[in-house]
Amino acid sequence: MLCETRILPIPAFTDNYIWVIQHGKYAAVVDPGDAEPVLRYLAHHQLQLCAILNTHHHADHTGGNLALLAQYPVPVYGPASESIPGLTHPLRENDSVNLPTLGLELKVIDLPGHTLGHIAYYGTDILLCGDTLFACGCGRLFEGTPAQMLASLNKLAVLPAQTAIYCAHEYTLANIAFALTLDADNPDLLQRARVEQTKRSKNLPTLPSNIGLELATNPFLRCRTQVLKSAAEHCLNQLLPDELAVFTAIRNLKNKF
Repeated sequence: MLCETRILPIPAFTDNYIWVIQHGKYAAVVDPGDAEPVLRYLAHHQLQLCAILNTHHHADHTGGNLALLAQYPVPVYGPASESIPGLTHPLRENDSVNLPTLGLELKVIDLPGHTLGHIAYYGTDILLCGDTLFACGCGRLFEGTPAQMLASLNKLAVLPAQTAIYCAHEYTLANIAFALTLDADNPDLLQRARVEQTKRSKNLPTLPSNIGLELATNPFLRCRTQVLKSAAEHCLNQLLPDELAVFTAIRNLKNKF
């Protein structure tokens, strides 16, 4: 019987997910901020680590790299313009990551905003996007500008609707609560709130999401809509001239939420 490639979450810290891409006896890990839960997972499932993929340099995404490399001397992929522990394969837009033991090839997408060098890995119906696009949210702007983040999100918004989104944090319920302050009459968002609350009540992950669901419910992908524009203008008591102004306003509102 042929083995299927699976992507599964390893919880870490308080709300991180380290994604394991698994095929047969081999596995790669994405954004291993902590080595210990990864090592336990690999041992329990008798898996051989074959690669580490990083989306950006923050310690909660890279802090486990060196400890994993001490036991598994594997390639480390990550953004070329950031300092990634153990990096062996620096990546830029349109580079490819070929993982033959996993039966997987991924394309690199540059996504500045959360950090200046942030990247994502995209394959058929798979998006590993770190801290750029969250379920019903987006990452904070620690290094980039609102214009950069909006451009990055717009890159992702045009991917096929069925593309599964594997982001790195379980922020979904808080993101939905914020979205409802701006888009309270959105039936898709109201339905999503019910579905995701049920998952979390059973301690199940809300991820992966998908592009279609995000286009219907995520305020940061809906800045062109009149309902989001009007809501942001109401909150600020001022007119907003364009999509970037709406995005900037909504991101600032989320920062204070």
